[in-house]
Amino acid sequence: MSEYIFKSVFADDIQEFISLKRAVGFKYDSEQGMLQRVDTYFADNNVTVREITKEISDGWCRKRSYETLANQSSRISVMRVFSKYLNDIGVPAYIPVEGTSRKKHQYNAHVYTKDELRRFFAAVDASKSVPSECPYRGQIMPVFFRILYTSGMRVSELRLARICDINFDNAYIIVKGGKNQKDRIVPIHPSLAEKCRELKSSIHKCSPDYEYFFMQYPGKPMTLGCVYKNFRRYLRKAGIAHTGHGPRVHDFRHTFCVNLLLKWSKEGKDLMAYLPYMRTMLGHEGFEETAYYLKLTADAYPFIRESLQRSFPYIIEEVTFDDRDYY
Repeated sequence: MSEYIFKSVFADDIQEFISLKRAVGFKYDSEQGMLQRVDTYFADNNVTVREITKEISDGWCRKRSYETLANQSSRISVMRVFSKYLNDIGVPAYIPVEGTSRKKHQYNAHVYTKDELRRFFAAVDASKSVPSECPYRGQIMPVFFRILYTSGMRVSELRLARICDINFDNAYIIVKGGKNQKDRIVPIHPSLAEKCRELKSSIHKCSPDYEYFFMQYPGKPMTLGCVYKNFRRYLRKAGIAHTGHGPRVHDFRHTFCVNLLLKWSKEGKDLMAYLPYMRTMLGHEGFEETAYYLKLTADAYPFIRESLQRSFPYIIEEVTFDDRDYY
């Protein structure tokens, strides 16, 4: 992310706050973007004293007519954490109370059916490159979305992978600096490793090893906007209805996990023994993140609910997930 010059009376505080967060291991890229908006808000409202009053805080936290509750909650969260930091360093700041925004609607994850996947990938495979806008789309997207679906990787983990992160011979991708700043190895299907080798020979003939593998242009990775725009395009061509509630790109991660758990369950595997493998593969920090997929699998396939209930009696009731986990 290009460096932003903060302009409000809190400019130094914001910059030091971001530096502190990064020093303890957080990327703080999306949060920096939100803090840029906070900085602009302070400046536009003529805040000239290093103090965040309740009035100023409430003005920031108030829901905009055009935004979702999820976005409002994200804005409030950033303000709350920054205000706590200011209090810690002796700067008076009103801290928004918990629950300032209404509880957001729990998103119901979409598990793709075999027919939906068939139609989606048929649309992806028919994709054409546009030299002026997406010069490599026709070559990249079929590989990108197949790895996304069959590996359970987060979107940005895959789109930011570099050539040197892909082991073509042993069929795996090294995720560097993933969520919680942890590296991990993610296996991919050998046939996709071969497709990656072919893609490298096609579009990376002269690329250095540090080049983004799924580049939009040399030196520039695909943006989230590019991925999402093409995803919506493929859904439309596949005849898969999209509403404001999905399907979403990260539903490929949901589908991967549900199908893997279903496969293990049908094979009679001991899920207590196998779940740590899934947790590691997905890059989860705690068991509760992985537990979400147990409930999702039980809901999608009631016929295995009983076996899951026996192994995880206290988990199959109600588990939530963080929507931001998938990007």
